[in-house]
Amino acid sequence: MTRTVSTELPLINPDDEGGCGDDCACGGDESGLDPALAQLLQDAGLDPVEVEDIAHMALSEDLDGGVDVTTVATVPEEAVATADFTAREAGVVAGLRVAEAVLSVVCADAFEVERHAEDGDRVEAGQVLLSVTARTRDLLTGERSALNILCRLSGIATATRRWADVLEGTKAKVRDTRKTTPGLRSLEKYAVRCGGGVNHRMSLSDAALVKDNHVVAAGGVAEAFKAVREAFPEVPIEVEVDTMHQVREVLDAGADLILLDNFTVPETEEAVTLVAGRAALESSGRLTLETARAYAETGVDYLAVGALTHSSPILDIGLDLREAV
Repeated sequence: MTRTVSTELPLINPDDEGGCGDDCACGGDESGLDPALAQLLQDAGLDPVEVEDIAHMALSEDLDGGVDVTTVATVPEEAVATADFTAREAGVVAGLRVAEAVLSVVCADAFEVERHAEDGDRVEAGQVLLSVTARTRDLLTGERSALNILCRLSGIATATRRWADVLEGTKAKVRDTRKTTPGLRSLEKYAVRCGGGVNHRMSLSDAALVKDNHVVAAGGVAEAFKAVREAFPEVPIEVEVDTMHQVREVLDAGADLILLDNFTVPETEEAVTLVAGRAALESSGRLTLETARAYAETGVDYLAVGALTHSSPILDIGLDLREAV
């Protein structure tokens, strides 16, 4: 177990529209989070400034320019409590440090954190994941914002782990898409990594994916590939195909990665044989947990599963105040 203590963290101003003043993403390059927590986020591949901005956005949305009326009315201002984030069901956890960041933004005074689990861990129902001691009002005000993110990311990690377990022993990796919640892409793709999956492109600019509409606009699949290669010679290019003829076309054109859209298992086997390692292959469509192994055993490199981020149910996690003793 690791223990950290953060002191004198600023209380969120409900009149703010999000962000973190001079240190926010739009005006600086450092977050206002506790440096140790910021480093942990950075080590996980997350931008501490972005995480802090998301925390401010979530809390500002929940307060809507006011205060937590229920908590202010029922909890004395000076009260301090310890609360446990506890898994209500088994799964894979992701976003614990993000939940810490949310609470650190809302906490007006020093707060203490005890870490009982790490992102990517398989957890059981009833397992305490994280304990936080702080002003009771702050804990309750930040509870839902922290849980919304933690439960969402843990649900994605749990779903991804199911796919990764099915593919174990093959070379195929389950991979996400850009079908993510607006504003949460980096966190949701992080959750995929926590579950044992790998990430596709983060944005439209870091890799090309030639799809059917691009093919129509360019006058053919090979023509579309060549147009992208000429305009952006250094950018990796993936091309979506739906026939064996198109596989041959883009393979001859020099595609880096070929997306086999709605191919059957036998068709996928034929494509793997034809390509013979000259390009990476990704299966998409027709994929379920029940069919994933069969596709993986054809020899493809990736299985594209948009449902990881657009349809995964949350992992049920709760926050419980400890009873006074």
